Amino acid sequence: MATHLQGSLFDQTDELRLGPLDGLCRTELGSGAWIDVLPGWLSGADALFEELAAGVPWRAERRTMYDNVVAVPRLLAFYGASEPLPHPVLTEARGALSARYAEELGEPFTTAGLCYYRDGRDSVAWHGDRIGRGARQDTMVAILSVGAPRDLLLRPVGGGPGVRRPLGHGDLIVMGGSCQRTWEHCVPKTAHAAGPRISVQFRPHGVR
Repeated sequence: MATHLQGSLFDQTDELRLGPLDGLCRTELGSGAWIDVLPGWLSGADALFEELAAGVPWRAERRTMYDNVVAVPRLLAFYGASEPLPHPVLTEARGALSARYAEELGEPFTTAGLCYYRDGRDSVAWHGDRIGRGARQDTMVAILSVGAPRDLLLRPVGGGPGVRRPLGHGDLIVMGGSCQRTWEHCVPKTAHAAGPRISVQFRPHGVR
């Protein structure tokens, strides 16, 4: 699949390397929700983007919305707990996250969902990951972003001040606590020039 990624000026290496997780910075959102953010966790992220864009068996989905069947505005892939991930560094990342959050989460991250935002027209609407246990239990979703930055927006359910985080080029965000129940998140469309981005979402068993 053809891609047109403008590489990061701060990540000029093809060597894929995860940094330490000591630099995670937590922001308490309220109502028991929080986010941890670590910019540039993965060095060589642009090289990983190219490999995933070309090698993952991406699928385009269509969904019913009101009375119409519409195309989902992004490409998708999913890897269950028993399936090998599409690159060894993603297996390493999942293991590092499971070890880092073992005490707080109480279980490992097991699955990986991938979203490919090809340009500014691709997006994901406001939602929480509430299919399964996320609808009733505190949990975590860890997102590793490679490719060009796109804004991830978060807002409290029911209204109130929100949060905006641009994510790309190896950045990590972890949404934890009650975040999936009491907050929503989205990647909005943009009319500005936006390069392609892939997000990798690590989740525990039974959370989608």
